[in-house]
Amino acid sequence: MTAKVLEFECDGMLFSPIFHEESIVFLDGYKKKNKPVVMIDSDIKDKIDHYYIGQDAFKSGYLAGRLISFAVKNDRNVLIVKIAKEIDSTSVYLQRIKGFYTFFEEHSELTNFSFSEITIKDPDVNLLNLEMFKNISSVFVPNSRAYIVAQFLEKQNIKGIRIIGYDLLKENIKYLNSGILDFLINQKPEEQGYMGVNYLYKKIILQESSEDTAHFIPLDIILKENYM
Repeated sequence: MTAKVLEFECDGMLFSPIFHEESIVFLDGYKKKNKPVVMIDSDIKDKIDHYYIGQDAFKSGYLAGRLISFAVKNDRNVLIVKIAKEIDSTSVYLQRIKGFYTFFEEHSELTNFSFSEITIKDPDVNLLNLEMFKNISSVFVPNSRAYIVAQFLEKQNIKGIRIIGYDLLKENIKYLNSGILDFLINQKPEEQGYMGVNYLYKKIILQESSEDTAHFIPLDIILKENYM
């Protein structure tokens, strides 16, 4: 598939790197075209000159840590649920987790938090079990699949666990509105796509130049009460 894309003659590319290793191979081939590239959502640095549009992944994870910490006085066990087919060491995914931990490292007064992690490579609710959530008070899902955890907790009639995730998928919104999901960090994918096309238009058609290499999307916190 990537070979066919590389054969296609184009003046620029809007690219969202989902699978890291495959994206690196593709970018190696595309570099020879010497055409402008815009990456959205995920950023692969130092591989090809490009303009990035998306959130600061580290800061978004840091924000998630702050949200977890609010209004907590007693001991809290936090579970990080990693649900992804591919988790690369340089990915946005792990930058969010790094930012999450950094928040607590920089706030040493928050001594009543403990952390554990589980990894599920296939997004299947049946891979979750009750033991994973024993004594857990908060859950951080560093991608758009928080609804999988919410679905499991609903099925098991488990209440009182705070869940934070990403993206306004219809599945996530369902559980946000029902009160099972507490917070969603919105990445505004439509705005990312629009700005990416707009950048390429200015670069290719208008031939405008810019020293900027990135535009970071603001971190929107979505709750049941402010979802429109």
